[in-house]
Amino acid sequence: MTQKDFADLRRRLQPDKRGASIIRGCYVDPTGKVLTSFKENVGLIPQSEYEKYMVLFKKVLTGVSGQNLIDVTVPSEDPTNAAYHRLSGLCASELEDDGIAEELFNVIISAHIKETGDLSQSVEELKNAPNLLILLLYDSFDVAYRHPDGTEEIAMSEAVFNYCLCAVCPVKQGKESLSYSESEGSFIARPADWSVTAPELGFLYPAYESGSMDISTAVLYTKDAANAHDDFLHDVFDFEPIMPAPQQSEVIGDILQVTLQDECSMEVVQAVTESVSQRIQEQKEDKHAEPARITYQDVSGVLSECGVSEDKVQAFTESFQQAFGEKPLPAVNVIPTREFKVSTPSVQIKVAPAHADLVTTRVIDGQRYILILADGNVEVNGVGIAIQ
Repeated sequence: MTQKDFADLRRRLQPDKRGASIIRGCYVDPTGKVLTSFKENVGLIPQSEYEKYMVLFKKVLTGVSGQNLIDVTVPSEDPTNAAYHRLSGLCASELEDDGIAEELFNVIISAHIKETGDLSQSVEELKNAPNLLILLLYDSFDVAYRHPDGTEEIAMSEAVFNYCLCAVCPVKQGKESLSYSESEGSFIARPADWSVTAPELGFLYPAYESGSMDISTAVLYTKDAANAHDDFLHDVFDFEPIMPAPQQSEVIGDILQVTLQDECSMEVVQAVTESVSQRIQEQKEDKHAEPARITYQDVSGVLSECGVSEDKVQAFTESFQQAFGEKPLPAVNVIPTREFKVSTPSVQIKVAPAHADLVTTRVIDGQRYILILADGNVEVNGVGIAIQ
C-alpha cells in the first residue's frame, strides 16, 4: 500500500465523517477471561466516545511501511483455510456474524496468552499486568474514479471497498488520587480508573491498493517494530514468523562485515547508505509510489561500483540469499538511514546521512584516524573555537 492509500483510509476515520457502520469489542483480563463484549452501531455512539475510538483505529494505519506496517499473505487460494474463512467472513457479514467475531476474539486472546505467558499462577505479575481491549471496525465506501491526469471523481466511482480494522489495546489501571469535583466544590478521592492506551498491534483486511481490494493480503500493525508478534501472525493469519525490522538491518550489517572483511570500508558503507537513502527519498516524494524495496542485486551493484573484489561481492550475495531468499526487503530495513553513526569503544559520531561524506578515515604514521571536515563554524560544548 502507498502513502496515499493509508491516508485515504485514515481520512475515513475522521470524527466528523461517521463512515464506519459497526464497532465490536471484547474486553479481557490478563488471564484471558472475557469481562465483557459489545457490538455498537456507530450512529448511536456519542460523539465524544466515537472520537476516542477513531483515534485508536487510526493508529493502526500509522507508521513506517516495512517496520510498523507489514504486508502479510493470507491463504485466499484455499477457501477452507480457517484464517481466510474468518477474515473474509468478517467483511462479508459486515461484522454482523456473532460466531465469526467470537472465534476471532478467542484466537487473538489465545495468541496474546502465548506471547505474554500464563500469568494465572503469579499473583504479583497478575496484579501489574494490563487488561486487553480488542476492537473491530467495519467500513465500506465508494472508490473515487481516477482520471488519466491523476484527478479523482467520486461521482464516477466504479468500485466499492469493504474492509475491517482490528486494534488490540492494553488497558492499564491508574492510581488513586484527589480530584476536584465541580458539583461538590471540593476535592474528593478518585478511584484507580482503567484507561485504554494506544494499540500495541492490529491489522487491516483486506489491503487497499490504489482503489482495489487485495484479498490475499492483510496489513499487520505493530507499535514496536522489534516485535513482529509471531503467535499473532501464525494464529490469526496462518503466516510464518518473520524477522523483525531492526534485526533485518543488523543481519545485513553483519553480512557486509563478515563477507567483505578488509574491504568493508567507510566509503563502501557510505555508498550503500546513500543508495538506500536515495531510494527511500524518491518513494517519499511520490505519494502514489509503493514502499521502496531493495534486492540483493541492488546492494551487490553498489559494492561492485565501489571496487569491492568480485569474490567478496559473490560471498555477500550468497549470504544475503541464505538469510532472506530472493524476496526484496523494505528499503528502510536494509541499513539505518536516519543517521550515519560512527563508533569506537570511547567515541560516537552522529551525522545526518546527507552529510556522511564529511566523515572519512585515514591511516597517518601507522595510526588509524576518523576525520571530519570542519565545514563552517565549530563549537565545543556551545563555545565557538578556532582551528589552526
